Amino acid sequence: MSSSAAFLAALGLSASFLPREILAQTEAAGGWVPELAVQLAGAAWIAFALVNWSARGTLLGGIYGRPIGMGNFAHFAIGAITLMKNVSNAPDCWMLLTVTAGYTALAAWFGYTLFGSGPKKP
Repeated sequence: MSSSAAFLAALGLSASFLPREILAQTEAAGGWVPELAVQLAGAAWIAFALVNWSARGTLLGGIYGRPIGMGNFAHFAIGAITLMKNVSNAPDCWMLLTVTAGYTALAAWFGYTLFGSGPKKP
């Protein structure tokens, strides 16, 4: 949960404060609408990071932690699929490759935790 919170916080803070630079790196069209979309995504990432940081000591397989785990799994799995589908559009974009790797790793971890034999309470 801590690594997920740190990853999302880094994405969220970057998107909130550097939307023009992110759009320039990805060669996306500028303007206020794409910048607004990047900043709103940053706000969502920061909020998710706060949820994950708050829940870092809970057991994800239990009845109270399962909704947090399911939300994280859905977010990272859908994001990983979407990113993998679009990574071929910019194969030399290190930022896109890094985010794709992070999303894929976290999707696998949350999937294992929820549906596999994942971590158990000691």
